Amino acid sequence: MEKPLSLREAMDMPDPHFPIKLHHCRYDQYGATTFPPHWHEHLEFLYFVEGEARITCNSLSYDVGPGDLVVVNSTDMHHGMSLSDRLFYFAVILDPSLLHSQLIDAVETKYITPITQNRIVFRNLISNDPAVTDCIDSLIREYKGREFGYELAVKACLYRLLTVLLRNHAITRQSPHEYSARLRNLERLGPVFQYIEENYRSRIAVDDLAAIASLSRYHFSRQFKELTDKTVTDYVNFVRINKAESLLRTTGLSIAEVASETGFGDIYYFSKLFKAYKKIPPSKFRSESEGAIREG
Repeated sequence: MEKPLSLREAMDMPDPHFPIKLHHCRYDQYGATTFPPHWHEHLEFLYFVEGEARITCNSLSYDVGPGDLVVVNSTDMHHGMSLSDRLFYFAVILDPSLLHSQLIDAVETKYITPITQNRIVFRNLISNDPAVTDCIDSLIREYKGREFGYELAVKACLYRLLTVLLRNHAITRQSPHEYSARLRNLERLGPVFQYIEENYRSRIAVDDLAAIASLSRYHFSRQFKELTDKTVTDYVNFVRINKAESLLRTTGLSIAEVASETGFGDIYYFSKLFKAYKKIPPSKFRSESEGAIREG
């Protein structure tokens, strides 16, 4: 079997001498995939302006709305789905090299190097923090305006934002060894996540996934659990149920057809699992979604 491409995203910068970029992200359909599962070594900030979305980082999903900031740390596996018919957010992506200084001073050794090496990581979802909002608003305004000296202003905003995050939203620290091990495991298991994303409608066997990663079943299952905090079965069901949620909202397929389309041969098992993951039966979810559309 040919291995799918890795989920590691190549990240080109418009200006290699100032490696940061700003995307304006708009989606006009509930259930639209805003970005598929992937990871990169860059820092990324998703700042939501209009509508709602569900962003998953590693094993945790967050429902976000206007004013929320999602911090995607280096090597975080992440993907997103729109929960609105009108969604708009900014994505600020920067190469960690932008933060380094030529002088190995206290700032570099105590803060910047640990951040760029993932020895310090930040909480993924940040809400109701005026200092964070002010920093990201200023950064976006300076980047978009591009007045003389904007590079200085953008970099100053970044350092100010990192200061607020360090003081209020730093949650874990990884050793260099842990960071290197995570990078290796992500590289090895990248094709596995891609395979699941492309084949969730079909039967997926743990042995087949282990073969894609060139690992024994035991070592593969252990590494998969370490990266996702889920068993393979849990993760595959997580993907399928999210796909089913989108189909229930955006198509006229019956519940039985949605179950079949997302890899479930048994509608009763599908309904039980959907309720376990979403805290609502699929039939009730469908009726509430249709009601929301009529009201809108």
